[in-house]
Amino acid sequence: MTRLLDNAMGRAVEALYNWPARTVRLFHHNDADGLSAGAILTRALVRAGYGIERVCLEKPYPPVLDKIFENQGAIMIFADFAGQIAPLLSTLNQGRNLVLILDHHPAQPATDPCVHNLDPDLFGYRGDRDVSASTTCYRFAAIMDPVNHDLAHLAVTGAVGDGFYRDGRLAGLNREAVRRGVSAGLLEIHDHAEGERYRFRGGVHGDTVDGLAADLDILGGVGFFKGGPETGVRVCLEGYDDDARRLRAALERQRQAIYRAEIDRLRAGGLKSTGRIHWFHVDGRFDGMGVKMIGAFCGFIRQRDFIAPENYITGFQPVPDMVPGLGTIRFKAVKVSMRVAPALEPSIRDGRMPGLDRLLPEATRAVGGFVDACHSLAAATTIPPGREAQLVEVLDRIVTSETVTSK
Repeated sequence: MTRLLDNAMGRAVEALYNWPARTVRLFHHNDADGLSAGAILTRALVRAGYGIERVCLEKPYPPVLDKIFENQGAIMIFADFAGQIAPLLSTLNQGRNLVLILDHHPAQPATDPCVHNLDPDLFGYRGDRDVSASTTCYRFAAIMDPVNHDLAHLAVTGAVGDGFYRDGRLAGLNREAVRRGVSAGLLEIHDHAEGERYRFRGGVHGDTVDGLAADLDILGGVGFFKGGPETGVRVCLEGYDDDARRLRAALERQRQAIYRAEIDRLRAGGLKSTGRIHWFHVDGRFDGMGVKMIGAFCGFIRQRDFIAPENYITGFQPVPDMVPGLGTIRFKAVKVSMRVAPALEPSIRDGRMPGLDRLLPEATRAVGGFVDACHSLAAATTIPPGREAQLVEVLDRIVTSETVTSK
């Protein structure tokens, strides 16, 4: 598996160096994994002599892709998304640009030879266990130039941010990044009650990898419209400064206030249930934060006492018609995010209940929505406004059918 992946990355590096453009348009996600991935690629590409036009996206929505692919002759890299929509990118591109996909979600092969899908999912790795997007980008960067092994600690940060612990420690390709980080004097491994935890050496990124990952999630999610992603990438590459600390603190206060109010609303009857599906809609109450925050909130409440212990959790948040760095774009879409109560996780892992990577895409397509990046225990898509109740009905129908079948 590793040799096939590395060979594919080597071919993509060769295509990159042979492409005449010297500026890369880099699109990356806004969570800890996506910001770490963006930082890794920024450093590696600048070292290789490329200019960078970096745009942080919450998802590669179709209207965003239409605008992006107005270009011709460009180099484009998509990090922490787009693995599943490689055929769509191939259709949009038609050989006009060099496109690299460095993702870790369930993927499909590209159909355009100028689109290189380097998602390890295509090479036998589990994207919700073995490899994060940041580790994918780190591996690609190291193939570009071994000097980029000094970015291993950022790969580990993204993997920790996505919670990819197995038996209490990072595994697979993520584990290789840990080993490299330790041997380079960038990281230390410490025993913890639940397994391993990782600490930085040097101090500029704070003490723990968990701490940096949590801060990146706040900067990129709560601060999506306030310069948070740029600050997060800067912290990854240069360390904390006073401006970054002040912004992070202000965003955390905003998040806590919004979360407290929403939890009160759910306790007061705002949480609806249809079979095994809990669901709620935040309408405009999360305005000012990125739509990543609906998924973060679903994860935040999944162990609360008002959540049934074996239910799926579904939250809806309107997608704002604006993307920093790209301007106004009319989406007419609602973000759907799903998480699961902890007691449901074992049944999903052993196949007795459907994982979110199968459940949500199937339901989303049934109501005319858009599917990109989904994992088995955390997933997100978008649907047209007004189809929320219909989606919940389809979700419940699939869960009921699969539950009956498994018996």
